[in-house]
Amino acid sequence: MKFVTRSLAVISFCSLSLSSPADDWPQWRGAARDGVWKETGLIAKFEGKEIKRKWSVPIGGGYSGPTVADGRVYVTDRVDKPELERVHCFDWKTGEKIWSHEYPAEYRKISYPAGPRAAVTVDDGRAYSLGALGNLFCFDAKSGKILWQHDCNEEYEIRMPIWGIASSPIIEGNLVIVMIGGKDDACLVAFDKKTGKETWRALKDRANYAAPIIIKQAGNRVLVVWTGDRVVGLNPSNGKEHWAVNHKAFKMPLGIATPIFHDGLLYFTGFYDGSLMLKPDPKKLAVEKVWRRKGPSERSTDSLHSIISTPVILGDHIYGVDSYGEFRCLELRTGNRVWENATATPSARWSTIHFVQNGETTWMFNEKGELIIAKLSPGGYEEVSRAHLIDPTPKQLRQRLVVWSHPAYAYKHVFARNDKELVCASLAAE
Repeated sequence: MKFVTRSLAVISFCSLSLSSPADDWPQWRGAARDGVWKETGLIAKFEGKEIKRKWSVPIGGGYSGPTVADGRVYVTDRVDKPELERVHCFDWKTGEKIWSHEYPAEYRKISYPAGPRAAVTVDDGRAYSLGALGNLFCFDAKSGKILWQHDCNEEYEIRMPIWGIASSPIIEGNLVIVMIGGKDDACLVAFDKKTGKETWRALKDRANYAAPIIIKQAGNRVLVVWTGDRVVGLNPSNGKEHWAVNHKAFKMPLGIATPIFHDGLLYFTGFYDGSLMLKPDPKKLAVEKVWRRKGPSERSTDSLHSIISTPVILGDHIYGVDSYGEFRCLELRTGNRVWENATATPSARWSTIHFVQNGETTWMFNEKGELIIAKLSPGGYEEVSRAHLIDPTPKQLRQRLVVWSHPAYAYKHVFARNDKELVCASLAAE
């Protein structure tokens, strides 16, 4: 009886640990929105050139990466005939569909109409999805029941970006905050996360694509937003502006990479606009510019001109992919280039790789659908292992086959999608 009791206790503990918040990937770039994966007990290298899948399920087109919470996987997609956006929820162990919701979405003014861009955000039993046209839904995360919704394009007259609404919703306290680029000071809008009632709206700026983040500054929580015109620090409870730095887009708003807060510094990188480093004052709500680097063209770049990839900062160095796939290491304090590598992802315009840091190891998912285990240092790029996970598809970029959606890492598994399927594979050590 003692053995049975002990065994049941172990089973119960394991079940709880599988669904613990620390193991979830409940929003864009993980639990803390910082691209850090804290699980242990992972493989050190791949067994072969192909990663064995646990399951695969068919889905439609979309740029939005999957998110994982409380044993469920969430992803959005689009079908062409009729034109619909869809929000799906699957069981993480089997891939069995738990619920799905679809709604009309005609992409008349959106370039590259492959599907929704923003990842689903899951918080406190609710799932928040934001479509490419600004359709905002709050679902019961378990059942899929719609708790509230807003057609932000209709309600706020969105000045639609050429690639649609892409910034993933962020939860702060009792609010869900979205960047939609609406008229009448509604670049950002905050809603009560339970009722959907508008709490505040802020900024005349054009919308951008980068997801906002929260930082701690001078004893305050500050919402950092990279719009199409500025970098702005806001009070997340009321939308009041603390500080702002002019950073108007050179050709068009094309800031996709998420801002990075590291060692008291804020870093931004964009395809046309190069790199910007700011230093928030630790004693008051103000910022100063540390450095700004921008090359004369998208081919002749300075520092780092990233497009979709959010770089990773380790110690005193930045690691990221430039405009045509050049993998670079930069000095954090100056932006000076330390080295460049051309093997991690193809050499092509907008070439993309997604970084996730797990302890001393960097996991990298490139646009060919390959997962790479690597060690990054100022001394160079050390590739430990590489294997194929999912095929690139043509919808996301018509000129070539790519997979640009960020994968999710949870329960010692990886979850990735292209325009045909969502897959799950174990990364657990034996």
